[in-house]
Amino acid sequence: FVLILYVMIYYSKVSYTLLIVVFVVFFGSLIPNYIHDGFSNALFMTTAGLIVMYGLIVHMFFNTTYTIDQQMLHIKCGFIRYNSINIMDMKKISKSSTLMSSPAASFDRIEITHGKFDELIISPKHKLKFANDLQKINPTLINTLEP
Repeated sequence: FVLILYVMIYYSKVSYTLLIVVFVVFFGSLIPNYIHDGFSNALFMTTAGLIVMYGLIVHMFFNTTYTIDQQMLHIKCGFIRYNSINIMDMKKISKSSTLMSSPAASFDRIEITHGKFDELIISPKHKLKFANDLQKINPTLINTLEP
């Protein structure tokens, strides 16, 4: 057992396709309204509100981080902080294709099983380095990611 004393920060991979889908969902329905009704105050206020909400989503996409701090994994998605996970409790790291809501800004995801029955879905940009850094701390962690 070796305790590594360092902090590594990994950013989430960002799927621009996912951002475009969210954009279309937010703003696509406004186009017919602007064509039919023109520029009304109510429509302008709705658009302004959606722009603010979309801005917050973009902020979350580009500010999702996974921080390895000694034996803990800290996850932050924009302004939201998730419960930290003890790396020594991790059992397996593998690819995932689930679309389940998670702190992952991409469809290129990995799944970490930890604790008794818990799963975590994330999408670090550098998956293999991330998995290797976790294994340096917890050598019993099974890594099924392809090199």
